[in-house]
Parts: sequence; structure tokens; C-alpha cells
Amino acid sequence: MKKEINVRKIIEDNIKSGKNQRVEKIMPGLFFFAALISVFTTAGIVFTLVFDASKFFRAIPLKDIFSTKLAPLSANPQFGILPLINGTIMSTIIAMAVAVPVGLSAAIYLSEYASEKNRKMLKPVMEVLAGIPTIVYGFFAYSFVTPILMKIIPGLGAKNILSPGIVMGIMIIPMVASLSEDAMNAVPNSMREGALALGATKLEVTLKVILPAAISGIIASIVLGISRAVGETMIVTIAAGSSKNFTFDITQSMQTMTAYIVEFTSGDAGSGTIGYYSLYAVGLILFIFTLIMNMFAQYISRKYREEY
Repeated sequence: MKKEINVRKIIEDNIKSGKNQRVEKIMPGLFFFAALISVFTTAGIVFTLVFDASKFFRAIPLKDIFSTKLAPLSANPQFGILPLINGTIMSTIIAMAVAVPVGLSAAIYLSEYASEKNRKMLKPVMEVLAGIPTIVYGFFAYSFVTPILMKIIPGLGAKNILSPGIVMGIMIIPMVASLSEDAMNAVPNSMREGALALGATKLEVTLKVILPAAISGIIASIVLGISRAVGETMIVTIAAGSSKNFTFDITQSMQTMTAYIVEFTSGDAGSGTIGYYSLYAVGLILFIFTLIMNMFAQYISRKYREEY
């Protein structure tokens, strides 16, 4: 009772002193300012990219930009971005070919088949993959995965797009698995029990009931995984090489948009040159691509979301 009286007295003293009123007036402004930080940051990024990229697009004709010839440091510089877009898409396709089946299978096991003990043990171990620095993945791809693939695939170069694509897929597995598992766990148990009561097997319940009900979260996890693969930098910089080839041969070296930015900002791009502004043009294209993917993920999530 003594504690209750003391608390009541503190409240009465605060009301008399007007302390609560002052705090109530100040805090909404602080919260609003904190919310505006992300808005101003995004606006600043967009303004910087658009402003500097516009100088590049004004200087280079569109037919030269959307060509397959990229040689920014040659005597006669050429700035075709199609090799970079091609390398980015190829690495992303390889990564998702690894991440989607493995990640989705892991999510199904953790959600529908694993015991509580196994789930508590396996999920943290799997999510450790997400905490490994990407530069470590890059060296792993170059020094471990590539030599193994060279013994299996004849003609595979020391620098190629296959090896970093596979390792990127391994890196994305925790994202696909974790988000997909959360979506499947959100499906009510009554749907599982009803299907089992009608004579469905565990596998039939998983494939015909749980997956369709959780499809919005699963698709969103895949789209976010694609965005993660598109924006990956260090793995492709180390293991994919810097050859600006426009090819669909995954055994060859290719360069992605992020790897081009890393290479060209290492001291070769003089400030104010066309090559310098090409970095912003590539960055703007990358920004637009990831923005579209994120908006698509939100659209899919809203369109196919199930309310329970």
C-alpha cells in the first residue's frame, strides 16, 4: 500500500508541476522529426542520382547507352550498359535457382515436419548464413567453389558468373526460408487439421493447403531475395571478374552493375568526366530496378494475402 501511495503522490506532483504537459507537447515533434529522417535521406539519394545521371544521359546518345559495347577507359570510350544488365540478370537467375528450391524446402521442413527441438537447433544455424560478411562469401566462391566447379565443368574459367551465382544463392537461402516459414506458420492449424481429417497425407496438406494459403508471403520472400541478389556487390566483384562480356555462357566472366561501380570508383574515374557520371547512371538504373521489385513484392503480398 505504501508503494501505491508513493506512486499516486508522484503522479499528483507531476500534474501540479506541469511536467507531463511539457513532455506531451515535445514528444510528437521529436517522433515526427525521426520519421522525416528516412524521407529526407531517400529524397537526397534520389536527387543525387538523378542530377548526376542526367549529365551522363545528355552526353551519350541512347543508342550508344543501350548497346553491347562497354569500354569506359579505352581511347575511344564506349558506355553500353547491356553487358552490365546481362551480367546482373544472369547472376540473379543462378542465385535464385539455388535459393528458391533449397530455401522453400527448408521452410517446409521447419514449419511442417521439424520437431520443436530440431526447429530451435536448425533455424539459428541456418540464419547464421545471413550474418556472414559478403566479402567472405566472395573469397569462398573464388577459392573453394570455383576450383571444384573447374574439375566438374570443362572450360570453366577462373573468373565466371556461375560460381558467385551459386554462392549468392546460398547467402539468400536464410531470407527465403525464414520469410516463407513465417508465412506458413501464419496459416491456422484448423486448416491443417481439417485436411488431415478428410484423409489427406502430410505432404498433400503441405502442397495443396499450406503453400497456397501462404503464397503471398512466399512470393514476397522470393522477390525480396531477387532484390538482394541484384544489389550484391562483393561476391561478384571478387569471383565474377571484370570482363564486360555480353554473353549467356555462364562459364564465362561477366560484370554486374554493382561490380562496375566498385571497379570504376577504385581511382580510375576522374571527377567530372563522362566515366564518372556513368557511375550515377548505373546506380540510378540499379535503384529503379530494385524499387520496381520491392513495389512488385508489396503488390503481390496485398493481392494474394489471406485474412484469417
